[in-house]
Amino acid sequence: MAERKIKLAKMNPDLVNKEIGDFVLEDVTNRKATGCVIGLSGGVDSTATAAIIKSAFDRYNLFSNGQSLELVGYILPSKINHYKDTEDGVDIAKQLGIRYEVHSIEGIVEAHKLTNPEAFEFNYHKGNMVSRIRANILSTKSATERKILAGTGNRDEDFGIGYYTLFGDGAVHLSPIGNLPKRLVREIADYHGFSDIAKKIPSAGLEPGQTDFGDLGYSYDFVELVSEGLMQGFEKKELYGHKQIIGLSQKDIVQYANLYGSPKLSNSKDMIDDILRRHNIAIDKANLIHPRAAPVTLIYE
Repeated sequence: MAERKIKLAKMNPDLVNKEIGDFVLEDVTNRKATGCVIGLSGGVDSTATAAIIKSAFDRYNLFSNGQSLELVGYILPSKINHYKDTEDGVDIAKQLGIRYEVHSIEGIVEAHKLTNPEAFEFNYHKGNMVSRIRANILSTKSATERKILAGTGNRDEDFGIGYYTLFGDGAVHLSPIGNLPKRLVREIADYHGFSDIAKKIPSAGLEPGQTDFGDLGYSYDFVELVSEGLMQGFEKKELYGHKQIIGLSQKDIVQYANLYGSPKLSNSKDMIDDILRRHNIAIDKANLIHPRAAPVTLIYE
């Protein structure tokens, strides 16, 4: 019997762009907000999200008799970030024609040595702290401007493996591209004229020289393939030896070894198990965002 194929989604960019745009418009107008704020990192996720929202607001403003909706981009570099990412963020904002501000957060980061000196001992904790500092700035901007804070997480990162900072870049009001895998986010960016950004190597920008591929040991395309396999009813053991899985895992292993000297994970089984482990963490993170309240007995007399 021929091996069942794992199917990968296709999309009509025009349709998906409108669907996401309408989703954002509904949320913004229902809340009577003045628009959205977004953190622009210079990466593909924030670029695609900003482009979708800007096109939706342009469409809305063309026929609106009331207040126009505005998208504002905030570029918040620390010294960890490469200067090119800041330049890209500015170029993206200019190309979209949106209001933007650039604020170095290095002074705020350094001030945390007074209260959180232990976080500076490990790049991992410092990076997550930096993400939470940005979230505080963005959420405060959204409150003072009466705008919605748009998240920029995609399906593979946020909902597949939980690759975000709790109460950091995950602290948003809505997730416009949360149902798109990274592969299709790149397509949306390309659709909006940001082909160079679509080709950038993914990085959270929270540690010196960090890349997502280096952290994980596999590509987002591999995360998508495994996630789709599970959603399409494949058993974990089936995926271990599946032809598509084996082919892509070997490609990632070779690429990782070429970049870093040796593979982080040496076979498809270890890679799949790591994705499933991270997926369970993603579920736990989602539950923590909406924590359970203790059951209590209340008496009314």
